[in-house]
Amino acid sequence: MSEETQSGLTNSPRFVSNLTKNTLALVLAGGRGSRLGPLTDWRAKPAVPFGGKFRIIDFCLSNCMNSGIRRIGVLTQYKAHSLIRHLQLGWGFPRGEFNEFIEILPAQQRMNTGWYKGTADAIFQNIDILRAHRPRYVIVLAGDHIYKMDYGQMLAEHVQNQADMSVACIEVPLEEAKGFGVMTVNHEDRITGFSEKPSDPTPTPNNPDRVLASMGIYIFNTDFLYEQLIRDADSRESGHDFGNDLIPYMVPRYRVMAHRFRHSCIPSNEGKISRCYWRDVGTVDAYWAANIDLVHVTPDLDLYDSRWPIWTYQEQLPPAKFVFDDEGRRGMAIDSIVSGGCIISGATVRRSLLFSNVRVNDGHTLIEDSVILPNVRLGEGSRLRKVVVDKGAIIPDGLVVGEDPAEDARRFYRTPKGVTLITPELLGQQLHFVR
Repeated sequence: MSEETQSGLTNSPRFVSNLTKNTLALVLAGGRGSRLGPLTDWRAKPAVPFGGKFRIIDFCLSNCMNSGIRRIGVLTQYKAHSLIRHLQLGWGFPRGEFNEFIEILPAQQRMNTGWYKGTADAIFQNIDILRAHRPRYVIVLAGDHIYKMDYGQMLAEHVQNQADMSVACIEVPLEEAKGFGVMTVNHEDRITGFSEKPSDPTPTPNNPDRVLASMGIYIFNTDFLYEQLIRDADSRESGHDFGNDLIPYMVPRYRVMAHRFRHSCIPSNEGKISRCYWRDVGTVDAYWAANIDLVHVTPDLDLYDSRWPIWTYQEQLPPAKFVFDDEGRRGMAIDSIVSGGCIISGATVRRSLLFSNVRVNDGHTLIEDSVILPNVRLGEGSRLRKVVVDKGAIIPDGLVVGEDPAEDARRFYRTPKGVTLITPELLGQQLHFVR
Protein backbone atom coordinates (compact mmCIF):
# COMPACT_ATOMS: atom_id res chain seq x y z
CA MET A 1 0.00 0.00 0.00
CA SER A 2 1.34 3.46 -0.93
CA GLU A 3 2.09 6.18 1.62
CA GLU A 4 -0.71 8.31 0.15
CA THR A 5 -3.22 5.49 0.58
CA GLN A 6 -2.15 4.87 4.16
CA SER A 7 -2.45 8.54 5.04
CA GLY A 8 -5.82 9.00 3.31
CA LEU A 9 -4.53 11.39 0.63
CA THR A 10 -5.86 9.44 -2.35
CA ASN A 11 -7.88 12.42 -3.60
CA SER A 12 -5.01 14.89 -3.46
CA PRO A 13 -4.16 16.46 -6.86
CA ARG A 14 -0.54 15.30 -6.61
CA PHE A 15 -1.54 11.70 -5.94
CA VAL A 16 -4.10 11.64 -8.76
CA SER A 17 -1.58 13.21 -11.13
CA ASN A 18 0.94 10.51 -10.27
CA LEU A 19 -1.67 7.85 -11.02
CA THR A 20 -2.65 9.27 -14.41
CA LYS A 21 0.99 9.62 -15.47
CA ASN A 22 1.47 5.92 -14.76
CA THR A 23 -1.65 4.86 -16.67
CA LEU A 24 -2.04 3.69 -20.27
CA ALA A 25 -5.48 4.11 -21.86
CA LEU A 26 -6.66 1.62 -24.48
CA VAL A 27 -9.64 2.72 -26.56
CA LEU A 28 -11.64 -0.07 -28.20
CA ALA A 29 -12.65 1.52 -31.50
CA GLY A 30 -13.00 -1.40 -33.89
CA GLY A 31 -16.74 -1.97 -33.78
CA ARG A 32 -19.20 -1.40 -36.60
CA GLY A 33 -22.21 -0.33 -34.56
CA SER A 34 -24.64 -2.24 -36.78
CA ARG A 35 -27.73 -0.77 -35.03
CA LEU A 36 -26.90 2.56 -36.69
CA GLY A 37 -27.83 1.02 -40.01
CA PRO A 38 -26.43 2.70 -43.16
CA LEU A 39 -24.74 5.37 -41.00
CA THR A 40 -21.92 2.86 -40.36
CA ASP A 41 -21.78 1.24 -43.78
CA TRP A 42 -18.53 3.12 -44.52
CA ARG A 43 -17.16 4.01 -41.09
CA ALA A 44 -16.70 2.53 -37.63
CA LYS A 45 -19.11 3.77 -34.98
CA PRO A 46 -16.45 5.84 -33.11
CA ALA A 47 -15.88 7.81 -36.34
CA VAL A 48 -19.53 8.86 -36.70
CA PRO A 49 -19.86 12.68 -36.53
CA PHE A 50 -21.60 14.15 -33.48
CA GLY A 51 -22.56 17.54 -32.09
CA GLY A 52 -21.86 19.74 -35.11
CA LYS A 53 -18.08 19.40 -35.33
CA PHE A 54 -16.94 16.34 -33.36
CA ARG A 55 -16.62 12.59 -33.84
CA ILE A 56 -17.91 10.19 -31.18
CA ILE A 57 -14.37 9.07 -30.27
CA ASP A 58 -13.41 12.67 -29.39
CA PHE A 59 -15.27 12.40 -26.08
CA CYS A 60 -13.28 9.56 -24.51
CA LEU A 61 -10.03 10.95 -25.93
CA SER A 62 -10.83 14.38 -24.48
CA ASN A 63 -11.62 12.75 -21.14
CA CYS A 64 -8.16 11.20 -21.20
CA MET A 65 -6.45 14.50 -21.99
CA ASN A 66 -8.43 16.48 -19.43
CA SER A 67 -7.82 13.77 -16.81
CA GLY A 68 -4.06 13.88 -17.37
CA ILE A 69 -3.78 10.53 -19.18
CA ARG A 70 -1.53 11.30 -22.14
CA ARG A 71 -0.52 7.77 -23.21
CA ILE A 72 -3.26 6.31 -25.36
CA GLY A 73 -3.63 3.41 -27.76
CA VAL A 74 -6.61 3.27 -30.15
CA LEU A 75 -7.48 -0.25 -31.31
CA THR A 76 -9.11 -0.24 -34.74
CA GLN A 77 -10.52 -2.88 -37.05
CA TYR A 78 -13.80 -2.34 -38.96
CA LYS A 79 -13.56 0.18 -41.85
CA ALA A 80 -11.09 2.32 -39.93
CA HIS A 81 -9.84 4.64 -42.67
CA SER A 82 -11.93 7.69 -41.77
CA LEU A 83 -11.25 7.11 -38.06
CA ILE A 84 -7.49 6.89 -38.62
CA ARG A 85 -7.56 9.97 -40.82
CA HIS A 86 -9.43 11.91 -38.14
CA LEU A 87 -6.89 10.87 -35.49
CA GLN A 88 -4.00 11.89 -37.73
CA LEU A 89 -5.53 15.29 -38.53
CA GLY A 90 -6.90 16.21 -35.12
CA TRP A 91 -4.98 14.31 -32.47
CA GLY A 92 -1.33 14.91 -33.30
CA PHE A 93 -0.68 17.37 -30.46
CA PRO A 94 0.58 15.01 -27.66
CA ARG A 95 4.32 15.62 -27.24
CA GLY A 96 6.57 12.62 -27.69
CA GLU A 97 9.42 14.23 -25.76
CA PHE A 98 7.13 14.22 -22.69
CA ASN A 99 6.25 10.56 -23.27
CA GLU A 100 2.82 11.53 -24.56
CA PHE A 101 1.29 9.74 -27.53
CA ILE A 102 -1.81 8.47 -29.30
CA GLU A 103 -0.90 5.24 -31.05
CA ILE A 104 -3.14 3.57 -33.61
CA LEU A 105 -3.23 -0.19 -33.05
CA PRO A 106 -4.94 -1.93 -35.98
CA ALA A 107 -5.45 -5.69 -36.07
CA GLN A 108 -1.95 -6.83 -37.08
CA GLN A 109 -2.07 -10.55 -36.21
CA ARG A 110 0.78 -9.97 -33.77
CA MET A 111 0.00 -12.97 -31.53
CA ASN A 112 -1.81 -15.26 -33.99
CA THR A 113 -3.12 -15.33 -37.56
CA GLY A 114 -6.62 -14.07 -36.80
CA TRP A 115 -8.38 -10.71 -36.47
CA TYR A 116 -9.57 -9.41 -33.12
CA LYS A 117 -12.07 -11.99 -31.85
CA GLY A 118 -13.37 -10.00 -28.88
CA THR A 119 -12.58 -7.04 -26.66
CA ALA A 120 -10.14 -9.00 -24.49
CA ASP A 121 -8.48 -10.63 -27.49
CA ALA A 122 -7.94 -7.19 -29.06
CA ILE A 123 -5.83 -6.18 -26.06
CA PHE A 124 -4.11 -9.58 -25.78
CA GLN A 125 -2.94 -9.28 -29.39
CA ASN A 126 -1.14 -6.05 -28.42
CA ILE A 127 0.29 -7.33 -25.12
CA ASP A 128 3.87 -6.88 -26.33
CA ILE A 129 3.20 -3.18 -26.97
CA LEU A 130 1.67 -2.82 -23.50
CA ARG A 131 4.73 -4.38 -21.94
CA ALA A 132 7.03 -2.03 -23.82
CA HIS A 133 5.21 0.99 -22.33
CA ARG A 134 5.37 -0.46 -18.79
CA PRO A 135 2.29 1.23 -17.29
CA ARG A 136 1.30 0.61 -13.69
CA TYR A 137 -2.40 0.76 -14.52
CA VAL A 138 -4.39 0.18 -17.70
CA ILE A 139 -7.77 1.80 -18.34
CA VAL A 140 -9.87 0.18 -21.06
CA LEU A 141 -12.41 2.47 -22.74
CA ALA A 142 -15.19 2.02 -25.25
CA GLY A 143 -14.74 4.55 -28.04
CA ASP A 144 -18.42 4.86 -28.90
CA HIS A 145 -20.15 6.66 -26.00
CA ILE A 146 -20.87 10.35 -25.31
CA TYR A 147 -19.96 11.53 -21.80
CA LYS A 148 -17.57 13.66 -19.73
CA MET A 149 -15.68 11.88 -16.96
CA ASP A 150 -12.58 12.43 -14.83
CA TYR A 151 -10.72 9.13 -15.07
CA GLY A 152 -8.30 10.33 -12.39
CA GLN A 153 -11.06 10.09 -9.77
CA MET A 154 -11.85 6.54 -10.81
CA LEU A 155 -8.15 5.65 -10.61
CA ALA A 156 -7.89 7.10 -7.10
CA GLU A 157 -10.91 5.07 -5.97
CA HIS A 158 -9.46 1.95 -7.60
CA VAL A 159 -6.26 2.33 -5.58
CA GLN A 160 -8.07 3.23 -2.38
CA ASN A 161 -10.23 0.09 -2.72
CA GLN A 162 -7.13 -2.06 -3.32
CA ALA A 163 -8.99 -3.49 -6.31
CA ASP A 164 -7.63 -5.89 -8.93
CA MET A 165 -10.13 -4.47 -11.40
CA SER A 166 -12.71 -1.67 -11.30
CA VAL A 167 -15.77 -1.35 -13.54
CA ALA A 168 -17.49 2.02 -14.06
CA CYS A 169 -21.24 1.71 -13.69
CA ILE A 170 -24.42 3.72 -14.06
CA GLU A 171 -28.05 3.04 -13.20
CA VAL A 172 -30.31 2.54 -16.23
CA PRO A 173 -34.01 1.67 -16.57
CA LEU A 174 -34.83 -2.02 -16.27
CA GLU A 175 -36.29 -2.15 -19.79
CA GLU A 176 -32.91 -1.06 -21.24
CA ALA A 177 -30.86 -3.63 -19.31
CA LYS A 178 -30.74 -6.18 -22.12
CA GLY A 179 -28.25 -3.98 -23.95
CA PHE A 180 -25.74 -3.80 -21.08
CA GLY A 181 -23.60 -5.83 -18.75
CA VAL A 182 -25.56 -5.90 -15.48
CA MET A 183 -23.97 -6.28 -12.06
CA THR A 184 -24.92 -6.81 -8.45
CA VAL A 185 -22.79 -5.40 -5.62
CA ASN A 186 -22.46 -5.71 -1.85
CA HIS A 187 -22.33 -2.99 0.81
CA GLU A 188 -18.80 -1.88 -0.20
CA ASP A 189 -19.60 -1.89 -3.95
CA ARG A 190 -17.64 -5.05 -4.57
CA ILE A 191 -19.18 -6.80 -7.56
CA THR A 192 -20.80 -10.09 -6.54
CA GLY A 193 -22.48 -10.98 -9.84
CA PHE A 194 -22.12 -9.95 -13.48
CA SER A 195 -24.18 -10.92 -16.52
CA GLU A 196 -23.71 -9.60 -20.06
CA LYS A 197 -26.96 -8.52 -21.73
CA PRO A 198 -29.18 -10.74 -19.54
CA SER A 199 -32.72 -11.71 -20.51
CA ASP A 200 -33.81 -11.52 -16.86
CA PRO A 201 -31.69 -8.76 -15.24
CA THR A 202 -31.46 -8.26 -11.48
CA PRO A 203 -32.67 -4.80 -10.40
CA THR A 204 -30.98 -2.70 -7.75
CA PRO A 205 -32.15 -3.43 -4.17
CA ASN A 206 -33.39 0.11 -3.56
CA ASN A 207 -35.16 0.55 -6.92
CA PRO A 208 -36.86 -2.39 -8.67
CA ASP A 209 -37.21 -0.38 -11.88
CA ARG A 210 -33.47 0.16 -12.44
CA VAL A 211 -30.31 -1.91 -12.83
CA LEU A 212 -26.63 -1.24 -12.28
CA ALA A 213 -25.08 -1.34 -15.76
CA SER A 214 -21.49 -1.43 -16.96
CA MET A 215 -20.32 1.61 -18.92
CA GLY A 216 -17.60 -0.41 -20.67
CA ILE A 217 -14.86 1.37 -18.70
CA TYR A 218 -12.40 -0.87 -16.85
CA ILE A 219 -9.28 -0.20 -14.78
CA PHE A 220 -6.74 -2.98 -14.17
CA ASN A 221 -3.56 -3.33 -12.23
CA THR A 222 -1.28 -4.10 -15.15
CA ASP A 223 0.27 -7.36 -13.93
CA PHE A 224 -3.19 -8.66 -13.08
CA LEU A 225 -4.42 -7.77 -16.57
CA TYR A 226 -1.55 -9.68 -18.17
CA GLU A 227 -2.34 -12.76 -16.09
CA GLN A 228 -6.01 -12.72 -17.04
CA LEU A 229 -5.42 -12.07 -20.74
CA ILE A 230 -2.94 -14.94 -21.01
CA ARG A 231 -5.21 -17.29 -19.06
CA ASP A 232 -8.19 -16.38 -21.23
CA ALA A 233 -6.21 -16.70 -24.47
CA ASP A 234 -5.37 -20.30 -23.54
CA SER A 235 -9.06 -21.17 -23.02
CA ARG A 236 -10.75 -22.79 -26.02
CA GLU A 237 -14.19 -22.31 -24.44
CA SER A 238 -13.83 -18.52 -24.11
CA GLY A 239 -15.15 -15.97 -26.56
CA HIS A 240 -12.33 -13.67 -25.39
CA ASP A 241 -14.65 -10.84 -24.41
CA PHE A 242 -14.52 -8.82 -21.19
CA GLY A 243 -18.26 -8.77 -20.58
CA ASN A 244 -19.06 -12.33 -21.58
CA ASP A 245 -15.96 -14.12 -20.34
CA LEU A 246 -13.32 -12.33 -18.27
CA ILE A 247 -15.46 -10.35 -15.82
CA PRO A 248 -17.79 -13.29 -14.93
CA TYR A 249 -14.66 -15.42 -14.34
CA MET A 250 -12.93 -12.80 -12.19
CA VAL A 251 -15.86 -11.67 -10.03
CA PRO A 252 -15.98 -14.71 -7.69
CA ARG A 253 -12.19 -15.08 -7.55
CA TYR A 254 -10.72 -11.57 -7.28
CA ARG A 255 -11.45 -8.13 -5.90
CA VAL A 256 -13.53 -6.55 -8.67
CA MET A 257 -15.09 -3.24 -7.62
CA ALA A 258 -17.86 -1.07 -9.04
CA HIS A 259 -17.17 2.62 -9.55
CA ARG A 260 -20.25 4.86 -9.52
CA PHE A 261 -20.27 7.31 -12.40
CA ARG A 262 -21.58 10.09 -10.15
CA HIS A 263 -18.24 10.06 -8.30
CA SER A 264 -16.25 11.09 -11.39
CA CYS A 265 -18.63 12.63 -13.92
CA ILE A 266 -18.24 16.22 -15.04
CA PRO A 267 -21.74 17.66 -14.49
CA SER A 268 -23.29 20.01 -17.00
CA ASN A 269 -23.81 22.68 -14.35
CA GLU A 270 -21.34 23.05 -11.52
CA GLY A 271 -22.63 21.45 -8.33
CA LYS A 272 -25.55 19.63 -9.99
CA ILE A 273 -24.33 16.04 -9.86
CA SER A 274 -27.80 14.84 -10.89
CA ARG A 275 -27.01 16.11 -14.39
CA CYS A 276 -24.24 13.65 -15.08
CA TYR A 277 -24.46 12.81 -18.78
CA TRP A 278 -23.74 9.48 -20.50
CA ARG A 279 -25.32 8.27 -23.74
CA ASP A 280 -24.96 5.21 -25.90
CA VAL A 281 -25.92 6.62 -29.29
CA GLY A 282 -26.05 3.13 -30.74
CA THR A 283 -29.30 3.46 -32.71
CA VAL A 284 -30.41 6.04 -35.24
CA ASP A 285 -33.20 7.12 -32.87
CA ALA A 286 -30.76 7.61 -29.96
CA TYR A 287 -28.25 9.35 -32.23
CA TRP A 288 -30.88 11.78 -33.55
CA ALA A 289 -32.23 12.50 -30.06
CA ALA A 290 -28.78 13.17 -28.55
CA ASN A 291 -27.89 15.60 -31.33
CA ILE A 292 -31.25 17.38 -31.26
CA ASP A 293 -30.98 17.79 -27.47
CA LEU A 294 -27.97 20.04 -28.06
CA VAL A 295 -30.11 22.74 -29.70
CA HIS A 296 -32.26 23.17 -26.57
CA VAL A 297 -31.82 26.26 -24.41
CA THR A 298 -30.31 24.17 -21.61
CA PRO A 299 -29.12 20.85 -23.12
CA ASP A 300 -28.23 17.86 -20.97
CA LEU A 301 -24.70 17.90 -22.43
CA ASP A 302 -22.79 21.16 -21.98
CA LEU A 303 -20.38 21.70 -24.88
CA TYR A 304 -19.62 25.27 -23.76
CA ASP A 305 -17.81 24.31 -20.54
CA SER A 306 -14.26 25.66 -20.86
CA ARG A 307 -13.20 23.70 -17.76
CA TRP A 308 -13.58 20.40 -19.63
CA PRO A 309 -13.21 21.09 -23.36
CA ILE A 310 -13.92 18.51 -26.04
CA TRP A 311 -10.99 18.43 -28.46
CA THR A 312 -11.28 17.56 -32.13
CA TYR A 313 -9.90 18.30 -35.58
CA GLN A 314 -10.40 22.02 -36.24
CA GLU A 315 -10.96 22.39 -39.96
CA GLN A 316 -10.23 25.90 -41.25
CA LEU A 317 -13.61 27.23 -42.38
CA PRO A 318 -15.28 30.63 -42.83
CA PRO A 319 -18.06 31.62 -40.43
CA ALA A 320 -21.64 30.54 -41.02
CA LYS A 321 -23.56 32.86 -43.33
CA PHE A 322 -27.27 33.74 -43.63
CA VAL A 323 -28.31 35.62 -46.75
CA PHE A 324 -31.41 37.40 -48.11
CA ASP A 325 -33.85 39.38 -46.01
CA ASP A 326 -36.78 39.67 -48.38
CA GLU A 327 -40.30 38.86 -47.29
CA GLY A 328 -40.84 35.18 -48.00
CA ARG A 329 -37.14 34.72 -48.81
CA ARG A 330 -35.20 35.11 -45.61
CA GLY A 331 -32.17 33.01 -44.61
CA MET A 332 -32.59 32.16 -40.93
CA ALA A 333 -32.03 29.50 -38.29
CA ILE A 334 -34.15 29.36 -35.12
CA ASP A 335 -33.34 27.24 -32.03
CA SER A 336 -30.57 25.61 -34.04
CA ILE A 337 -26.81 25.01 -34.12
CA VAL A 338 -25.09 26.05 -37.34
CA SER A 339 -21.41 25.17 -37.79
CA GLY A 340 -18.65 26.91 -39.75
CA GLY A 341 -18.76 26.99 -43.52
CA CYS A 342 -22.57 26.77 -43.68
CA ILE A 343 -24.60 29.05 -45.97
CA ILE A 344 -28.35 29.33 -45.42
CA SER A 345 -29.68 31.12 -48.49
CA GLY A 346 -33.27 32.34 -48.25
CA ALA A 347 -34.28 29.16 -46.38
CA THR A 348 -35.61 28.39 -42.90
CA VAL A 349 -33.95 26.06 -40.39
CA ARG A 350 -35.77 25.23 -37.13
CA ARG A 351 -34.71 23.09 -34.16
CA SER A 352 -31.92 21.49 -36.18
CA LEU A 353 -28.19 20.88 -36.06
CA LEU A 354 -26.07 21.60 -39.13
CA PHE A 355 -22.50 20.32 -39.31
CA SER A 356 -19.74 22.02 -41.31
CA ASN A 357 -20.09 23.13 -44.93
CA VAL A 358 -23.82 22.57 -45.28
CA ARG A 359 -25.50 24.63 -48.02
CA VAL A 360 -29.25 25.24 -47.79
CA ASN A 361 -30.57 26.79 -50.99
CA ASP A 362 -33.55 29.12 -51.24
CA GLY A 363 -36.92 28.50 -52.83
CA HIS A 364 -38.95 28.03 -49.64
CA THR A 365 -36.64 25.28 -48.39
CA LEU A 366 -37.57 24.20 -44.85
CA ILE A 367 -35.49 22.10 -42.44
CA GLU A 368 -37.06 21.11 -39.11
CA ASP A 369 -35.97 18.80 -36.24
CA SER A 370 -33.11 17.46 -38.35
CA VAL A 371 -29.43 16.53 -38.11
CA ILE A 372 -27.46 17.43 -41.24
CA LEU A 373 -23.92 16.04 -41.43
CA PRO A 374 -20.98 17.78 -43.17
CA ASN A 375 -20.84 18.74 -46.84
CA VAL A 376 -24.54 18.22 -47.53
CA ARG A 377 -26.27 20.26 -50.24
CA LEU A 378 -30.01 20.85 -49.88
CA GLY A 379 -31.84 21.70 -53.10
CA GLU A 380 -34.38 24.43 -53.67
CA GLY A 381 -37.89 23.81 -52.37
CA SER A 382 -36.94 20.75 -50.31
CA ARG A 383 -38.74 20.09 -47.02
CA LEU A 384 -37.10 17.81 -44.44
CA ARG A 385 -38.56 16.98 -41.02
CA LYS A 386 -37.06 14.66 -38.41
CA VAL A 387 -34.26 13.37 -40.64
CA VAL A 388 -30.58 12.54 -40.38
CA VAL A 389 -28.73 13.31 -43.63
CA ASP A 390 -25.36 11.58 -43.96
CA LYS A 391 -22.18 13.31 -45.03
CA GLY A 392 -21.94 14.45 -48.64
CA ALA A 393 -25.54 13.79 -49.66
CA ILE A 394 -27.03 16.06 -52.32
CA ILE A 395 -30.73 16.56 -51.64
CA PRO A 396 -32.59 17.06 -54.94
CA ASP A 397 -34.76 20.10 -55.54
CA GLY A 398 -38.26 19.65 -54.16
CA LEU A 399 -37.56 16.51 -52.11
CA VAL A 400 -40.07 16.11 -49.26
CA VAL A 401 -39.25 13.80 -46.34
CA GLY A 402 -41.06 13.51 -43.01
CA GLU A 403 -44.63 13.99 -44.18
CA ASP A 404 -45.49 10.56 -45.66
CA PRO A 405 -44.14 7.69 -43.45
CA ALA A 406 -44.86 4.95 -46.01
CA GLU A 407 -43.08 6.82 -48.80
CA ASP A 408 -40.13 7.62 -46.53
CA ALA A 409 -39.76 3.94 -45.58
CA ARG A 410 -39.91 2.90 -49.23
CA ARG A 411 -37.16 5.26 -50.35
CA PHE A 412 -34.92 5.58 -47.30
CA TYR A 413 -34.12 4.07 -43.87
CA ARG A 414 -36.92 4.88 -41.41
CA THR A 415 -36.71 3.97 -37.71
CA PRO A 416 -39.50 2.72 -35.40
CA LYS A 417 -39.68 6.19 -33.82
CA GLY A 418 -40.08 7.99 -37.12
CA VAL A 419 -36.56 9.24 -37.85
CA THR A 420 -35.57 8.99 -41.51
CA LEU A 421 -31.91 8.41 -42.42
CA ILE A 422 -30.82 9.62 -45.85
CA THR A 423 -27.43 8.63 -47.28
CA PRO A 424 -25.80 9.29 -50.67
CA GLU A 425 -26.23 5.61 -51.55
CA LEU A 426 -29.96 5.66 -50.77
CA LEU A 427 -30.22 8.69 -53.08
CA GLY A 428 -28.40 6.77 -55.81
CA GLN A 429 -25.31 8.99 -55.53
CA GLN A 430 -21.69 7.94 -55.49
CA LEU A 431 -19.34 8.67 -52.61
CA HIS A 432 -16.56 11.08 -53.60
CA PHE A 433 -14.66 11.54 -50.30
CA VAL A 434 -13.71 9.85 -47.06
CA ARG A 435 -16.41 9.72 -44.43
